[in-house]
Amino acid sequence: MPNTWGGRRARAGRKPGPRPCVLHRGRPEHVARHPTHITLRARAGLPSLRAPNLCAVIERAIAAANRSDGRVVHYSVQGDHVHLIIEAHDERALSSAVRRVAIRVALAVNRLLARRGPVWGDRYHRRDLTTPREVRNALVYVLCNARKHGRPVADLDPCSSARWFDGWRRRPGADA
Repeated sequence: MPNTWGGRRARAGRKPGPRPCVLHRGRPEHVARHPTHITLRARAGLPSLRAPNLCAVIERAIAAANRSDGRVVHYSVQGDHVHLIIEAHDERALSSAVRRVAIRVALAVNRLLARRGPVWGDRYHRRDLTTPREVRNALVYVLCNARKHGRPVADLDPCSSARWFDGWRRRPGADA
């Protein structure tokens, strides 16, 4: 009698398809003193998240998701993704904060667009900022991200928290 359970079989296993952007691997343990840079990538087929009405509901959803144990301190909304810098007390608080933001933003976007279904295309990308230099570079990257993507921004990006940031040495868009 042939063994028909287990082992290699024709056409078995995961079918080939698009590779996810963020591989499903374990994440490192979060340390409270390190802020975290999070990137949430939207699904294909959605309109630009930078549309004025979408950007406004996303900003309100981010603000509503803040709690004392984990909060978004800076953000930037781009056409197909959102950058967040989050401070959290521990691993559980970080996970909860990212989940709160992702769910609130998805619900708000779906409500505004009168649609159903997932908004995010993949797992979130996470980078812990362990040194002052990394924190500075992440702040510049997030707050000035519209310029990186070639968007015409005369002054501060209206779809980011740059207008509330008070640590500019020289305000972007200001004459030298």
